[in-house]
Amino acid sequence: MIKLIARRTLLAAALALPAVGALAAPLTMGFSQVGAESEWRTANSASIKAAAKEAGITLKFADAQQKQENQVKAIRSYIAQKVDVIAFSPVVESGWDTVLKEAQKAGIPVILTDRAVKVSDPSLYVTFIGSDFVEEGRKAARWLMERAAKTPNAALNIVELQGTVGSAPAIDRKKGFEEVIKSNPKLQIIRSQSGEFTRAKGKEVMESFLKQRDKKIDVLYAHNDDMAIGAIQAIEEAGLKPGQDIVIISIDGVRGAFEAMKAGKLNVTVECNPLLGPQLMQLAKDVVAKRPVEKRITVNEGVFPAEVAAKELPNRKY
Repeated sequence: MIKLIARRTLLAAALALPAVGALAAPLTMGFSQVGAESEWRTANSASIKAAAKEAGITLKFADAQQKQENQVKAIRSYIAQKVDVIAFSPVVESGWDTVLKEAQKAGIPVILTDRAVKVSDPSLYVTFIGSDFVEEGRKAARWLMERAAKTPNAALNIVELQGTVGSAPAIDRKKGFEEVIKSNPKLQIIRSQSGEFTRAKGKEVMESFLKQRDKKIDVLYAHNDDMAIGAIQAIEEAGLKPGQDIVIISIDGVRGAFEAMKAGKLNVTVECNPLLGPQLMQLAKDVVAKRPVEKRITVNEGVFPAEVAAKELPNRKY
């Protein structure tokens, strides 16, 4: 009789325990990527996919092809699928309140990666992980200010290739750059237009700048390396020497930029690290477990002038 009761007790306890599979169920993340517009973005996507696999996280990945409406559809799809956490790199800053309120109502935490948003209620997302774009713009401008100080009487005409209109990096990189150069009235931005963060559009816009011959172009400030590389092609086709006739400053720090610097065609690139995958996966685990996290997590990044390109190139992972 005692043995029978013991067996029943053990059986009841076993039935009360969750199945082994339930204990090992992987966390599911829905991730909406901006697109594949640049070397940086390609490296960022690869990092996220590899890190998810390494962390045992089931990743549902969607490429928005640089369209906000595609990201909204993806996020709503993730809500319907009841994923554990949503992460996305927003195409633009505004227009997210409605869909993020839907995620919040569904009890699904949201993590912003690479780019921030402007929302009416900061609680609509848990945390942001990425770069300080304003500081990147400042770094680019400080490098130019140091160069300009060597010829203090020279006036420099700057053309600017902006990123996607309305995107956080485009807004902030412009803001940071202008904040620093305003202290030197001899540095003037004479033309500024979006190159959409792509190589093809960067070349197209630079061709347009070069055709406007009312003022000599001394400096090109590109919001990313891909646009700068496209602009280099336009400058060469115009019979000029990039890096010499026109000083070129860009942001991202991709291998293509280091190769251009090594060839003497680009003068400096400000680093923006795309390899956020491992940090993002750990952050997702912390968020789902309701562990406290910082509202904004930024990464440390450097400035690489052409002089160090040859030495640094073998070390680049993207």
